[in-house]
Amino acid sequence: MHGLFTPDFDLASANQPAADTRRASSIHVENLHRSFGADVALDGISLTVNPGEFFTLLGPSGCGKTTLLRLLAGLDEPDTGRIEMGGAAMAGVPPHQRSVNTVFQSYALFPHRDVRGNIAFGLEMRSWSASRVEGKINEIAGLIGIFDLLDRRVDQLSGGQRQRVALARALVNEPDVLLLDEPLSALDAGLRSRLQVELKRLQRQLGMTFVFVTHDQEEAMVMSDRIAVFNQGRVIQIGTPQEIYEQPHEQFVAQFMGHQNFVPITGRDEFGIDTLLGHFAGQFNPGDLLLLRPEALRLNTSSHESCHSFMANVDECLYRGGLTEYRLISGGLSLVAMAANQGGASYQPGERVEVTVSPSGMATLYH
Repeated sequence: MHGLFTPDFDLASANQPAADTRRASSIHVENLHRSFGADVALDGISLTVNPGEFFTLLGPSGCGKTTLLRLLAGLDEPDTGRIEMGGAAMAGVPPHQRSVNTVFQSYALFPHRDVRGNIAFGLEMRSWSASRVEGKINEIAGLIGIFDLLDRRVDQLSGGQRQRVALARALVNEPDVLLLDEPLSALDAGLRSRLQVELKRLQRQLGMTFVFVTHDQEEAMVMSDRIAVFNQGRVIQIGTPQEIYEQPHEQFVAQFMGHQNFVPITGRDEFGIDTLLGHFAGQFNPGDLLLLRPEALRLNTSSHESCHSFMANVDECLYRGGLTEYRLISGGLSLVAMAANQGGASYQPGERVEVTVSPSGMATLYH
């Protein structure tokens, strides 16, 4: 395997992509099935992860994300189906023979070892010399930003520091694929946000294939090149964060990505469509659902007679820092609009407003 943390590794050049300096592996999964008794964990999963891609498995608890991660790691075997990494079939290949490392949600650090000993463990299992191990530890600790923690005990570390140690222990073995099982879920919001940025930057620097598991849609959108949305053991949709958010294929995907504005289309004529909110220009079909993204709704107190507008009553006004969330009632429907707080007008409960919809903020969900 091509080495990454070589003695002449230049941390000053770490801002440059390193995809050409290592061999990142592709992953191909075909028709995977895995059941535990009567419980179906994976129901015919097929997907491909490109070399050097940050690929996220997104979905609710129990949807099959972690089961797939365990199959990729070799910690479990599928009932049927095929897994390939770097073009090689993984059937029967034990975990220690796969160029894969896993970062777990619980960190899984050794409490009886200090930080240095935790990072060194995998290299010691490969019978490296003490001097070579020490050099490698120093390099990865510098890259991850934990050099000053090497002599601390695990119980002396904060949650964010423990997460960095777990990441360093996985990366020091130079895997072609890094699997991450909700590694940031136990952290507070501010630290979690900072580590999201750091982890994405690190992945780009290393050019390594990352497969990341999360149930947090915002985290998935911030970090991923592509996302696979899971539900009940199936892949519902695969796409870029923008595709998943703006053009969901099913109502489940739209709801999981945080959308709440679903408007039944009741009729259609040559000029557009009829809905419970009124008439809209558009070429959607009766029986489908019209999705109105919250950030695409603009509130005004006077009518502009737009071909994409309707009247609504403000039910709730929720201040969220940079944004204000408006809960609206119109046509018997509850809707949500998100407005940036930029010193403009604000609206109070009971106020009647015109809501103008950006055409780019409309999508259809086929039934």
